[in-house]
Amino acid sequence: MSAVKTLDRQPVTETARRIAALRKGKWYQQQRWARLMGLVFAAVVLDVMAGPQGSSSDVFFALEAVYKEPTSLIVWIAVMVGVWAFAEFGWGYVKPYFDWTKAKATEAGSSVRQVTADRRVKWPLGVGVAVLLIALPEMLSTYWNQVLVGEVAVYVLLAIGLNVVVGWAGLLDLGFIAFFAIGAYSAAYWTGALPVEPPVELTPFLVIPVAVLTCLIAGLLLGAPTLRLRGDYLAIVTLGFHEIIYLIAKNKEDFTNGPRGATGIPGFELDLGFWDYKWGLDPKQYWWLILAFAAVLVFVFRRLEHSRVGRAWTAIREDEVAAAANGVDTVKFKLMAFAIGASTSGIAGVIYASKQQFISPESFILLSSVLVIAYVIFGGMGSLWGVIVGTAFLAWLPQRLKEFVDPKDRYMYLGALLVVMMIYRPQGLIPSRRRKRELTLAKQGIGDADAMTEPVGGRMG
Repeated sequence: MSAVKTLDRQPVTETARRIAALRKGKWYQQQRWARLMGLVFAAVVLDVMAGPQGSSSDVFFALEAVYKEPTSLIVWIAVMVGVWAFAEFGWGYVKPYFDWTKAKATEAGSSVRQVTADRRVKWPLGVGVAVLLIALPEMLSTYWNQVLVGEVAVYVLLAIGLNVVVGWAGLLDLGFIAFFAIGAYSAAYWTGALPVEPPVELTPFLVIPVAVLTCLIAGLLLGAPTLRLRGDYLAIVTLGFHEIIYLIAKNKEDFTNGPRGATGIPGFELDLGFWDYKWGLDPKQYWWLILAFAAVLVFVFRRLEHSRVGRAWTAIREDEVAAAANGVDTVKFKLMAFAIGASTSGIAGVIYASKQQFISPESFILLSSVLVIAYVIFGGMGSLWGVIVGTAFLAWLPQRLKEFVDPKDRYMYLGALLVVMMIYRPQGLIPSRRRKRELTLAKQGIGDADAMTEPVGGRMG
């Protein structure tokens, strides 16, 4: 019997050995060495990014230039290998100190939040920030004031509006800049800067409510037939809407003046009879104007976020099916989100057109829509303060890189920053509490990160 048992065990042992050999894999398939090869590849990419510009006549020009002088490549590879070695062999020694520092920083953050929640501290702090923002243009040069208004402030207004659509209602809108264009062309039309004469010429201040109403109607017209769609399908529809507006602005020359654009758009003017004030070319004046509008929008949207409408948007974003089952009119509230977000971009469009005094279809390209949604995600979807801070930082960053990086490479670095941010902090720079909780539950497989994706386990029915 013992001989039979020995013969029976041998094939089983051989099979197990072969299976174990298959599972072991090659040395380069192990995670440790895969990470090393990935970092070496990243070193090559970064060296090419930091190297000379390519040539349209020779697609390998940049690579050839890098390998003719491999010193920088060797330095990049050495840095990446050092990072890998530290992560694999040195992190275990540093991690206890890192965890201790993180715990202390968390305690300090909680203490700061408790202190700032006190009204005796919160209100003076808010007044101090407001005074700093008002005085900020006086501390900067003319160039940075132009950046502050044309790149930062205008995009902050757009991001505040898009946050309603993407952050609160969970609707993926890739054509948001189309409403910005509608607002700008409304300013050009009603001030008489287009080939078609308006029924009555208005000042830019009077154009703002008209542009807001126009963008609101455009949002309703876009949303009414499409908001039963979700996720990628809705994104494609909004993308098509942007292209329609862009092509109308470019090809309808008898109305929009086509690619030549609209010139001579007047600046803002406030005439009270006894006092008349005109906005000139000084960007400081427009900074204070945008600051006033942004303060009003933040006040209104903060109230809206915690209202019945805001809670309905949150329910739709977290689980649209559950929201509808509990009596939420999802189509109605999604239409409201589209309309309110679009109306905010109308304000930004009028201010932008008046400040620039010139607009053209190329001012409203698709890249601008992609940038605005990237700003919202980077700052923290659903977090009003996060969206403002994140937008201000990312709009300022390419202009700051202008001194060190070729203009063609700026958005490459911006994209790399977004990739790193989404890997290590997907909830955004200053996340909302709800959004942070959603992502935590999604990691545990309990719920979805947002309503733009399929439910856990796939769609039912």
